[in-house]
Amino acid sequence: MNLGVSSWRWVLVLLVGGSVLLWGRGACAQPAPGPAAQPQPGIDVQDYDFSLTLSDTTDRIEGTATVRLRVETDTLTAVRLDLVGRSAGEDTGMRVASVFEEGATVSYHHTEDLLRIAPSVLREGQTRTFRIEYAGVPADGLIIGTNQHGARTFFGDNWPNRARHWLPVVDHLSDKATVAFRVTAPAQYEVVSNGALVADSTSGDVRHTHWRTDVPLPPKVMVIGAADFAVDTAGTVDGVPVQSWVYPEDRGRGFEDLGQAPPILRFFEDKLGPYPYEKLANVQSTTRYGGMENAAAIFYSETAVADGEDDTPLLAHEIAHQWYGNTVTEADWPHLWLSEGFATYLTGLYLEHARGEAALRRYMTRAREQAVRFHEQTPDEPLVDTTYSDPNELLNTNPYQKGAWVLHMLRREVGTEPFWAGLRAYYERYRDRNASTRDFRAVMEDVSGQDLEAFFDQWTRRPGHPVIEGTWRHDATANECVVTLRQTQDEPPFEVPVEVAVGDAPSRTTTLFLQGRDAQARVDCPHVPSSVRLDPNTDLLAELSMRRADE
Repeated sequence: MNLGVSSWRWVLVLLVGGSVLLWGRGACAQPAPGPAAQPQPGIDVQDYDFSLTLSDTTDRIEGTATVRLRVETDTLTAVRLDLVGRSAGEDTGMRVASVFEEGATVSYHHTEDLLRIAPSVLREGQTRTFRIEYAGVPADGLIIGTNQHGARTFFGDNWPNRARHWLPVVDHLSDKATVAFRVTAPAQYEVVSNGALVADSTSGDVRHTHWRTDVPLPPKVMVIGAADFAVDTAGTVDGVPVQSWVYPEDRGRGFEDLGQAPPILRFFEDKLGPYPYEKLANVQSTTRYGGMENAAAIFYSETAVADGEDDTPLLAHEIAHQWYGNTVTEADWPHLWLSEGFATYLTGLYLEHARGEAALRRYMTRAREQAVRFHEQTPDEPLVDTTYSDPNELLNTNPYQKGAWVLHMLRREVGTEPFWAGLRAYYERYRDRNASTRDFRAVMEDVSGQDLEAFFDQWTRRPGHPVIEGTWRHDATANECVVTLRQTQDEPPFEVPVEVAVGDAPSRTTTLFLQGRDAQARVDCPHVPSSVRLDPNTDLLAELSMRRADE
């Protein structure tokens, strides 16, 4: 996800995908209710099949949800789904008309934004299928309005737990399921969604569109988009069509911007493994975020497309999410960096591939500046933060820029080739599943043969970063430079390697391993060097300064 421009309760300036973006919440949007700590134990949804009817004369939608699930315990008396209801005196929210199983009505209770379905008996090992008929005006989740050209649009916008506003689901990222959308809409709309197109036809002034994916997804990326689109195929990568969906008024520049996707997709396929979905649709949209990684149907802010700016980092970030975030999904919200940190760093790695090592150094320098500023404002927040009450609170620099930096330092720790091998192994092991930070660490240890417990504890469990002040002096008698480093942060010292470059010659470098507050090293210096620099290759998340001792 890339965070876009709006104005809700706060605004953060985030460096995402190499661009500075303002982020907040739309002034008209209401904050979504926080999710339960975990989904209902004993229920595993296998498949959703949603039939939705959209209209141009009202924002009311009519829906039928067919939910197939497996019962994993004998202790249940009801199945619980998230669905925001309609309260007295309000115009928005969903009302359930009926629930059926095999043609027979089933008892249900819809209160406090929970739909409890209570069949006569629930037994471990059963597969049950319920059909839910409902309707209403979504207050959120499905954004119905007009785009920048004044045309009416419909876009799903589910992150983090807003699918419940328009779909009856287990609205937590750990309960993944396959999904189909069957959309009936006015004939002038094209409809895009996850997966492959099964059918698309018009009858009079009505259009019927059916999309389906057999790859299990978390609800946060199950969406539809309906608008007047111009559609182009930018290319095909290993049999996967790469499509661009833009508003007709933005056709020229929009196709040019989104047409950069095929080489990005190929790079990630080569490095990470096969692309997991039936297509890749990059879609101009009118939603909340600068970019949202909906599986196989990525939505980009309408103002980010056809704007004359370089959209390569934005596309790379969202395309990387198709592997990490969508297919391998974080086990719970505190592990958000396994999604956002991965996408942020993989964007930098694509820039390194396409534009050279200097591009990655510039990218990581900006990310480091961002992480340092965040820590100054929020000194007690670790990367894996379990203190949140709403996942929206986790949308900050930590999972993005600090998460990227943890991966960057891990690459140095294990080596570039083992690092890429570890990412591939992590993807293969947890494909279509959920994973935690500990799971990722275990994979990297298996691949690298290293014990990474201290590394992960230091960078994911404790907040902050080292503040390192260095001094140097030239010892003419010994023809050496004496370099002294000291950690000055109030918190306990970090254990980190710090590379020191003496002069401009690449060969005149040494690495000091800071294990306490201070460290010192002597480097060959036949002459007084023009400079002594810390971390010349931008390998360490730290605040760094160096001065000559006699200055």
